[in-house]
Amino acid sequence: MEKEQRKELKVTAIANGTVIDHIPAQNVFQVIRILGLDSSKEMVLFGTYLDSHKYGKKGIIKVSNTFFESDEINKIALVAPSATLIVIRDYKVASKSKVQIPDKVNKIVKCFNPNCITNSEAVPTKFDVIRDEEVLKLRCHYCEKTTTKDNMVFI
Repeated sequence: MEKEQRKELKVTAIANGTVIDHIPAQNVFQVIRILGLDSSKEMVLFGTYLDSHKYGKKGIIKVSNTFFESDEINKIALVAPSATLIVIRDYKVASKSKVQIPDKVNKIVKCFNPNCITNSEAVPTKFDVIRDEEVLKLRCHYCEKTTTKDNMVFI
């Protein structure tokens, strides 16, 4: 008799922290970078190009002892709008929610226009979020230049 092959990967559970699930597979490393998880002193587990019934392929990030603030959640929403945040406390799901793309983004993205006042003076950035079909764009409040997700530089 043949041994039955294992078809699932088991990953260590976290006692307390956050799981970011349903990240588009190609955006996992971008989420890690914009959240500064590449220099975290906590345990960070991630997987990319994992099978998903709903999305085909997805990514996941688990971070111990870390809970994200609204600015960080907005960053996640801008690069991974399909993501789900799962807060874990004492090895149990305390809350689960989908990220929401905000209508306005303040102080988390740099304006790509070198002539914008935010790049030469101590003025906090402000953007309006534009949902143009399936392309996410940001319009600067000051210079009115529009940028796409591909050109966003996070502060």
